[in-house]
Amino acid sequence: VQLQASGGGSVQAGDSLRLSCLASGGTFSRYSVAWFRQAPRKEREFVAAIKWNGEETYYADSVKGRFTISRDNAENTAYLEMNNLKPDDTADYYCTAVLIPAHRLSRTPLHVFDSWGQGTLVTVSS
Repeated sequence: VQLQASGGGSVQAGDSLRLSCLASGGTFSRYSVAWFRQAPRKEREFVAAIKWNGEETYYADSVKGRFTISRDNAENTAYLEMNNLKPDDTADYYCTAVLIPAHRLSRTPLHVFDSWGQGTLVTVSS
C-alpha cells in the first residue's frame, strides 16, 4: 500500500493541526496504521497507532491526551488530530500501514516498516 501524508504547517504553541494519510494500492482496511515523527538529528519515534477497524488506539506518552488517531476505511484515510501543540512536537510526521497488530507497533523495530508515506512537516514555535 502506498501512503501520502499531508496537513503539516507552521503554528504557534497551543494551536491545533490535523494530519491526513491517504492510502492507495491495497486493501487499506486490513492494515494497522501508525504515525511516527522524526525531529532534526533525532531518531524516528512512534506517535500513535490504530487497529484495522479503528476500535483500538495507542499513543506515546508524550502525546497522550493531546493527539487523537482515527481512520475512515471508506475513504482509505487515517488522521492525526493534534491539539495543544508544543515546540517539542516539531518534526516531520510519517504514516505507515502494516499487517501487524496495532498494540505491537510502538515496540516494532523501524526496519520492519516497509511502507512509509512522504512526510509532512510540523513546526511549532513558542
